Amino acid sequence: MEGTISLRRFGVALIGFGVVLAIGTVGFHLITDEGWVGSLYRAVVTTTLTGLDTRPETVGGQLFSILLLFAGVAIFLYVAGNIVEIIARGVLTGAWVERRRRRTIEELRDHVIICGYGRVGQRIAFEFREAGARYVVVDRSAQALEVAKEQGDLYIVGDGTQDRYLREAGLERARGLVVSSDSDADNVSITLSARSARDDILIVARASTGEAAQKLRLAGADRIVQPYSTAGREMATLVLKPQVAAFLDAVSPIGGPDLLFEEIEVKEGGATSGKSIGELRIRGRTGAMVVALRRSGGDFETTPAPDARLEPGDVMVAVGTPEELRALEELVASREAVAG
Repeated sequence: MEGTISLRRFGVALIGFGVVLAIGTVGFHLITDEGWVGSLYRAVVTTTLTGLDTRPETVGGQLFSILLLFAGVAIFLYVAGNIVEIIARGVLTGAWVERRRRRTIEELRDHVIICGYGRVGQRIAFEFREAGARYVVVDRSAQALEVAKEQGDLYIVGDGTQDRYLREAGLERARGLVVSSDSDADNVSITLSARSARDDILIVARASTGEAAQKLRLAGADRIVQPYSTAGREMATLVLKPQVAAFLDAVSPIGGPDLLFEEIEVKEGGATSGKSIGELRIRGRTGAMVVALRRSGGDFETTPAPDARLEPGDVMVAVGTPEELRALEELVASREAVAG
């Protein structure tokens, strides 16, 4: 709002300058009997304080020139003050930053949209930053947006329940949507809007109750997370199954970088396509271990046997160190024969 006021004042000052210039032109034309062009020239050099071409011969012309000089000084002081105010408040800089932010969002592809930037949304963004994933935040809370600015996040100021803000965040180009508002009703509305716009986007939504989870499922959410239930289950596991909890800590990014889970898709025409896990000697070649296979049809095959064959579209769920998983990705991406 302050930036708008400063720009409006600057516009008023320019209009005032134009009015003084017009009055000066008409005044000199009437007082000095000069032509319109000559009168305009005299008004410009007088009002802009660049000097006088020649001193008017009549007393009236001289007095009029003095008044025009004072008017020019007042206007330029006012204009200069507004320019300083605009720069000091960052209006020009802010507008440039705003355009750059929106241009960056428009150029994004295969990113994730986070609707709701409260505690849950901020934690999700942290994990995305750690993983190097691209994302856009949609929220209308001044406090949440201030955090987004501090973190250098791309953001859209608006209500995610309104389609226009999802479009501004690049819904048609995104690969996923995280619905993490504190309001279950808002989460259902956002999920419905996104699913009606795109039937192929992955939607992960937050629910506070089982009833809200059921509504989100009907609205089209692919995966639903209930933070309170998850927290309770994890706390119970820490007490009842401490060794299981220790293992899960070891294989999660939060627990440490020793072991990680990764999903790797089998591509058409790759060297691994059509070969079994045993033929590829994945464990021996890379050190990573395939703990599950998600077949192209959607079924999961846990602890796949060595004779399980990899077909295009299958997704391997593997566990290993970052180096081992990188070696497995290179193996899957290879187009040369790798069995032996």
